Amino acid sequence: MTISEFIGKFKSKMLWGNLLAMVCVIVLLLVGIKYALALYTHHGESIPIPNLVHKSLASAVATTDALNLDLQVTDTGYVKSLPPGTILEQSPAPGEPVKSGHVIYVTINATKMPTITLPDVIDNCSLREAMAKLTAMGFKLGPVQSIPGEKDWVYGILVNGHHVASGDKISVESTLIIQVGNGQRDASDSVDYVEPEFEETDGGDVDEFQEVTGPDQETEPQHGEQLNAE
Repeated sequence: MTISEFIGKFKSKMLWGNLLAMVCVIVLLLVGIKYALALYTHHGESIPIPNLVHKSLASAVATTDALNLDLQVTDTGYVKSLPPGTILEQSPAPGEPVKSGHVIYVTINATKMPTITLPDVIDNCSLREAMAKLTAMGFKLGPVQSIPGEKDWVYGILVNGHHVASGDKISVESTLIIQVGNGQRDASDSVDYVEPEFEETDGGDVDEFQEVTGPDQETEPQHGEQLNAE
């Protein structure tokens, strides 16, 4: 093939037509991919997160459904002044832009007051140990009540004026009063005296002591008699 024939092929309309068709196909593919990705990822779309705090759960669900958002309850808390089922916290925070279908995680107010199981501290540990354990578990402690007994020893716990026992379920809002010994003995305490028991024999009481007598005075010569004999 001569150089003129090779250059002549580049002047062919069919070659340039094929090249142009290939370029058009590539451009169309790139544009289609761009729009498809934008449609899939909702490009340019953003929904501000609504403020759901202190709303009822039913109201919050209605709000998120209207905005095409998802709502999930992940935890419960307790606030005495709020009705059960009220939204206490949410994540993401209100106003944050998200895409359609985004999940909002919320914490709601419990339907009943939470309780804590009372540990085994009654008549089992000192005041210091009991206070440390109860405080760490979240109990509320009131002023200590002193009663007669071993000093700083826990003898009982009162809740609303009533004694409670280990294992009882105590409300987190209740105040515990620890009864602790003041180191003094109660005047009402009595001492029981038990008489010793002696073993008895068949013959009754036996005196084990023996009487020891001196020399026989009748056989021993008197001092005067010895002098006369001499």
